[in-house]
Amino acid sequence: MANQPDFMFDFDFSKYLGDLKVPGLDMEALVSSQRRNLEALTQVNKTALDGMQAVMKRQAEILRQLVEEASQAAQDIVKAETPQDKLSRQTELTKEAFEKTVSNLRELMEMMAKSNTEVADVLNSRVGQILDEARDLVAKQQLPFKDLVKKD
Repeated sequence: MANQPDFMFDFDFSKYLGDLKVPGLDMEALVSSQRRNLEALTQVNKTALDGMQAVMKRQAEILRQLVEEASQAAQDIVKAETPQDKLSRQTELTKEAFEKTVSNLRELMEMMAKSNTEVADVLNSRVGQILDEARDLVAKQQLPFKDLVKKD
C-alpha cells in the first residue's frame, strides 16, 4: 500500500478540464490560476512548518539549559552553610529563573509572530494576484452587463 501513488497528486485536472468548453471562460487561465494557488499553499505550509520547527528547536535548547541551570542551582543551595544562606540563595535563584522564563517566552512569541507574518505575507500576495487575475479576465472578456443577464 505504501508504494501506491497518491491519486490527488498524480491526477492532472488540466487534461480533463481542457476538453470542457464554457463560453466566456478561459479554462487555461483558470487551471493556471489554481496551479498558482496550490503553489502558494505549498509555500505557506513550508513557511509555517519551518517556523514551527525553529520554535521547537529553540524550546529544546531552552529545556536543556533549564536542566543544566536547575542542577547547578540545587548544588548551590546545598553548598550554602546556614538556613538563611540557603533561603537567600533559593530566593535569588527563583528570581533569576522567573526573569529567564519571561525572556524565553518573549523570544518564542517573537519567533512565532515572525513566522505568522511570513505566512500572512504569502497569503496576502496571492490574494492580490487572484484579484488582479479576476480583473484582467473580466477586462479581457469585455462583455457588457446586459449580455450576462438572461431576458425572459
